[in-house]
Amino acid sequence: MAILSIPFSLPDLNVRRFNRSSGMAFASASKERATVGVRVTEGEGNLPKVVLSSPHGSEAEIYLFGGCVTSWKVADGKDLLFVRPDAVFNKKKPISGGIPHCFPQFGPGPIQQHGFARNMDWSVADSENIDGNPVVTLELKDGPYSRTMWNFSFQALYKVTLDAKSISTELRITNTDSKPFSFTTALHTYFHASVAFVSVRGLKGCKTLNKDPDPTNPLEGKEERDVITFPGFVDCVYLDAPNELILDNGLGDVITIKNTNWSDAVLWNPNLQMEASYKDFVCVENAKIGKVQLQPEQSWTATQHLKIA
Repeated sequence: MAILSIPFSLPDLNVRRFNRSSGMAFASASKERATVGVRVTEGEGNLPKVVLSSPHGSEAEIYLFGGCVTSWKVADGKDLLFVRPDAVFNKKKPISGGIPHCFPQFGPGPIQQHGFARNMDWSVADSENIDGNPVVTLELKDGPYSRTMWNFSFQALYKVTLDAKSISTELRITNTDSKPFSFTTALHTYFHASVAFVSVRGLKGCKTLNKDPDPTNPLEGKEERDVITFPGFVDCVYLDAPNELILDNGLGDVITIKNTNWSDAVLWNPNLQMEASYKDFVCVENAKIGKVQLQPEQSWTATQHLKIA
């Protein structure tokens, strides 16, 4: 897909290009039309971000650096996502919080932790307004930076849709190379929470890979609890997880987490390893732990739907 221009109104940006060795995000002010509820502006550290605003009063923010959704507010103004206080917006490291991408590697491995997609500039490929709901599609392609670690040609499309009480994402990975490749991936979602009162339902019966106490040698087991809480350090993978989980964030909000094609789930809270902020968030992540194999021109697609009751 050729990136020509962003079909939005850009009241807060001059015509400019945002270049980096890892990719490019292009913003042009010469527009034939504007998409209602979608605009590009400057965020923290002067980094470009897309703001989605629904007529119902909900709002979301997505930084082009990392393709990272950093905010999801419902009509009462409460932000249901969490960005850590130590997060930096200078491109020297990934944005710590919101919904970072892990691609083409989840966790440790032969390339950098959680891959490179969260360290690259994504571009705006398209925008829509469907039944009043703002929609934006971001694109990431390989470049010199990614090829130093993972020498394949690919396209990632990330579609974000905002509704009154929900935010939905669709991630589509396409092999644009002449040879096959494999990858693992996840959405490392940080939810605002009161960790002492938070709970997750829906994982009973799943096979678990528990990284507490030894992260390098996960302990295999089976989840026997109906309700999972976070009394201390938690870092656990749930294999073949159901496509719907229920998160009670301990702050009076119940969030349904639905997905298609994200086969696994991860629960994480660092506890005292992150003493400044661990009490204020939990991560409930949709993941693909097993490798996805793609032949040339093949694609893989997964969706996530977050909705507040």
